[in-house]
Amino acid sequence: MSRRLVNLTLDTLEDLPRPCRQCVYWELDPVAAERACASGDPGLEKEAWVSQTLLEWGSCGKLAYVDGMPAGFVMYAPPAYVPRSMAFPTSPVSADAALLMTAHVVAAFAGGGLGRMLVQGVARDLTKRGVKAIEAFGDAKFGEAGDGEEGCVAPVDFFLSVGFKTVRPHPRYPRLRLELRTALSWKSDVEYALEKLLGSMSPETLLRPVRPAAATRSTPN
Repeated sequence: MSRRLVNLTLDTLEDLPRPCRQCVYWELDPVAAERACASGDPGLEKEAWVSQTLLEWGSCGKLAYVDGMPAGFVMYAPPAYVPRSMAFPTSPVSADAALLMTAHVVAAFAGGGLGRMLVQGVARDLTKRGVKAIEAFGDAKFGEAGDGEEGCVAPVDFFLSVGFKTVRPHPRYPRLRLELRTALSWKSDVEYALEKLLGSMSPETLLRPVRPAAATRSTPN
């Protein structure tokens, strides 16, 4: 099974799940988003947002592929690019952080570590750009029937499982934070398995051929 991460671009945008491709929950303020969904084309609005953010700020998303199939994605940007961020009771996002807007793993690929892989990809990208942390608004009641929530806010449990810590509690929408130096200290499952396998072997043993034992010579009388 091959897994790879790619940046979100106008081309890879088409690989988002269709409901997410047409969703502008984060990209527009609540009134404009409602108007776009009612009378406009939210897909065009999303494409315009991605295009502008790429031009002005740079990479704003990652997609994960498993054996060539789109399996999950995350989107992120400075809070100034995310009008919805100011609508949360636990806003604003800290000045030294980028906002992880949303994260989604296709159900068929859930439980395989893709969420952590995506978040670590974001961490590597943002660290190179001088960002200190990632923050996110989590949904503490994700999946509850009849709550009217669009599902665009990822569950709190997801963020906690990949290393985020709550910095501003709330019964529904706590704000969470991940220090990037913490994220970059993670080891992948493969690295961990290799470490366990090879942990008792010294670097010299791994890198140099084993020398045959010297022949024992008898001591002359």
